[in-house]
Amino acid sequence: MNWAVYILRCSDDSLYTGITTDVERRVEEHNGNSNKCGARFTRSRQPVTLVYREAANNRSEASKREMAIKALSRDQKLALIDQSSALI
Repeated sequence: MNWAVYILRCSDDSLYTGITTDVERRVEEHNGNSNKCGARFTRSRQPVTLVYREAANNRSEASKREMAIKALSRDQKLALIDQSSALI
């Protein structure tokens, strides 16, 4: 199972970081487009847009990276997003 860390930009321009094994499905859940609910944080901030994703080898690695990203300042997160966009 391949894990990923992702960052969403919410409609109020806030950023949400999470982990999953299926990023596209999870974004749909956050946007309320499935039977499952997204995170409480994103429910009132829809629609959300995927702005960053990073592969992880396992859940433990994904969780550790998620916590590291969450510890970044907003400006650092935006720099991470901009840096990944430049590589595409």
